[in-house]
Amino acid sequence: MTGSDTPSSFRLAYVPGVTPTKWVRVWHERLPGTPLELVQVPPADAGRLLADGGAEAGLVRLPVDRDILSAIPLYTETTVVVIPKDHAATAAEEVTLPDLADEIVLHPLDDVLDWETLPGRPAIERPATTADAIELVAAGVGVLLVPQSLARLHHRKDLTYRPVPEAPESRVALSWPQEEPTPDLVEEFIGIVRGRTVNSTRGRAAQQPTAQTKPQPKRSGKPAPGGKQQGKQTAKQPGSGRRAGAPKGGRAAGKRGKPRGR
Repeated sequence: MTGSDTPSSFRLAYVPGVTPTKWVRVWHERLPGTPLELVQVPPADAGRLLADGGAEAGLVRLPVDRDILSAIPLYTETTVVVIPKDHAATAAEEVTLPDLADEIVLHPLDDVLDWETLPGRPAIERPATTADAIELVAAGVGVLLVPQSLARLHHRKDLTYRPVPEAPESRVALSWPQEEPTPDLVEEFIGIVRGRTVNSTRGRAAQQPTAQTKPQPKRSGKPAPGGKQQGKQTAKQPGSGRRAGAPKGGRAAGKRGKPRGR
């Protein structure tokens, strides 16, 4: 797709935990005639979906294959440990990795954290998904370390979480297939994510005027056609010229000059 081949809609992929709501709202305000379709995708499949053209852009977790995808890092998430509400760790504001040494730390197959060495004791089996691991935490089988957004996504009344500053963190980025030039609608979304205003966005919206304003003609100082008499009437200010009631000769009433000789 080239910059001139503008599609009639825009498909945005996003991974669980990422909330694109605020950017989608701005999109609808700026491009009301171009539908935006949201496509949720597992983190492991996001890169392949973008490379295969399943979406024009995606809110994904790094890393991505930089040989085929471009990416703009957006933010880094805090990692937390999900624990039962009656767990001893709830007494602390933060949890360290050594605090988890005696815990069974669940490691789901869709884990998005880049661990060199997982803390604690391993479970007998790795849960298939983060959702499955959450169920095991609720059953008292172990604890789970995830980005904070995933802890919120899988919130349960019987569970809570605490930050773990020493744990690896997950970075979220906007990514899209490498193309030259970048498609117009992708440029539009890049501008929205980066906080550009309508006038500074480099995409299609910036190339089209937002309002049809005609240049104002320069004033020459000459009265407009048909306005000559009006111009004369408004030129005089009250009280200027001869006073009201004065005779045509310009002398005030009540004052007489010397009589003329006959």
